Amino acid sequence: MTAPTWKNPLVKWVDTRLPIFTFMHHDLIDYPTPKNLNYMWNFGSLLGIILVIMIATGIFLSFNYTAHVDVAFDSVERIMRDVNHGWLIRYLHMNGASMFFLVVYIHIFRGLYYGSYKAPRELLWIIGVVILLVMMATAFVGYVLPWGQMSFWGATVITNLFSVIPFVGDSIVIWLWGGFAVDNPTLNRFFSLHYLLPFIIFGLVFLHIWALHTAKSNNPLGIDIKGDQDTIPFHPYYTIKDAFGFGVFLIIYLGITLFTPNLLGHPDNYIPANPLVTPAEIVPEWYFLPFYAILRAFTAEVWVVQLASFITGGIVDAKFFGVLAMFGAIAVMALAPWLDTSSVRSGRYRPMFKWWFLLLIIDFFALMWLGAMPAEEPYATLSLIASTYWFLYFLVILPLLGVIEKPLRQPQTIEDDFASHYTKPDATPAE
Repeated sequence: MTAPTWKNPLVKWVDTRLPIFTFMHHDLIDYPTPKNLNYMWNFGSLLGIILVIMIATGIFLSFNYTAHVDVAFDSVERIMRDVNHGWLIRYLHMNGASMFFLVVYIHIFRGLYYGSYKAPRELLWIIGVVILLVMMATAFVGYVLPWGQMSFWGATVITNLFSVIPFVGDSIVIWLWGGFAVDNPTLNRFFSLHYLLPFIIFGLVFLHIWALHTAKSNNPLGIDIKGDQDTIPFHPYYTIKDAFGFGVFLIIYLGITLFTPNLLGHPDNYIPANPLVTPAEIVPEWYFLPFYAILRAFTAEVWVVQLASFITGGIVDAKFFGVLAMFGAIAVMALAPWLDTSSVRSGRYRPMFKWWFLLLIIDFFALMWLGAMPAEEPYATLSLIASTYWFLYFLVILPLLGVIEKPLRQPQTIEDDFASHYTKPDATPAE
């Protein structure tokens, strides 16, 4: 692809010394994109926009927030009541986190269905999973900052999970707390991390896009680009499509923010933190619930936990196994490029895969619901069943499907499929 000729003298002068405009032109305008992408491919660019919104609103909130246990809660209330449009900025930031995770989960499951993790996009996929982990860390430390009841007790429970690490776990927890309990040093550290981590996410997103443009975009057919006839420029075709998707998202996002801003929050977080009063149920934000359910599912009564404890001489107890399972649930997603043995990328041409994948989506929502339920029967047994299926899907079903499944016939090129759907046969001339 030839380099563009810039007419503006200032742009030309800058570009000859630092070709940033040429880079943007090649990767944002002329970037050859498969011509058959559907609206499920909108969510990647949408995530980039949400990230910018979150960073911008977070910076404005930090102007008026005070990271001290005595005044943190009151400083948030001051933002809500006294700072000009502070309530709007706070609600945009708070609900933006929920929308961020909603979109990223759709983005991930789209990638899982269409095989976007397969060669040559393995590193692209792994960077995406790392982004998810950093997002979770960012959301967790951010949830602590208002210093409400659920903030305090959520921080206490989650940070205590690190104590399961053999030999050094307790030391790590004390280091995270900055003392022997969740207190002012903890809040200071979490505020620093919450300010820092979004910029790390921004850097990872840059690597993610770089890897995407190196390996090229996947498409609903899951077949490689064979030539220029299979592609169209990203601009204006997909910029318009992305703009429409962003408009729809904005309606939903602003609708929640302006009309039901506390729909996705917990009422206990509007009560100042009290170390002497434990909430009836300590429940994380909704986007953590599936993995929280997996954490709680593996109790001491489960045979696999007992086996692990016996083999390791008691080092891997129920608590440690639960933590391993929670992080393992994300790790198996990162291993999907090697666990999926099928030569076909797209689920569109895999009849057996479709049903197992549908069950995985149902399983994810089931885990989300179970994570919000009390740790008692029948929810404990249901959580164990749902958690088991999550691991079975990646570790057993995906490898087996590649062996036993007979895929449907795929088109040879994107252009062939495109022509079969959108090219009308010549009309018979009238007599």
